[in-house]
Amino acid sequence: MNDSSPDRTAVVLDFWCELQCPDCRSALDDLRALRARYGDRLELRLRHFPLEKHKHAFAAAQAAEEALEQGQGQGWPYIEAVLGRVEELDRQGEPFLIEAARELGLDAEEFDTALIDGRHILIVDADQAEGKAIGVTGTPTYVIDGERLDGGRSQEGLRERVEEIVDRLLAEQGA
Repeated sequence: MNDSSPDRTAVVLDFWCELQCPDCRSALDDLRALRARYGDRLELRLRHFPLEKHKHAFAAAQAAEEALEQGQGQGWPYIEAVLGRVEELDRQGEPFLIEAARELGLDAEEFDTALIDGRHILIVDADQAEGKAIGVTGTPTYVIDGERLDGGRSQEGLRERVEEIVDRLLAEQGA
């Protein structure tokens, strides 16, 4: 290890999301583009903000946490699969969440158990409380370098603004 190299850390982008939200589904293309452009220099963190108007959103947030916990590199693919099929989640609810896990080779029985025992409720509740505390009112919302970018009304120009901030932060780090 070279001790003279600068200490570099990834830039963190919090993605406040609701997995039953069609606007969050639309944001997936921007997230994919950001991951492709920055790779491991950008840490994308899912933050839960289930909205009351979507009755399966809270369960979907818990299911996403189970997917991330089970690992196998299937956390984000699970999140994308659920967002990509919002209409099925609307119609089927929790059975859809379990089936989506099964389709990705995750332990579907453990998903069912996690949704029953509520092991991820505190994570979802904490995210939602923090979101409210920092002014998140809808989804998708991005928070990067202390700046909140609300995509609930319009996502136009948001990716470009995120890129500007990431580029600035990486330049400051010398990356």
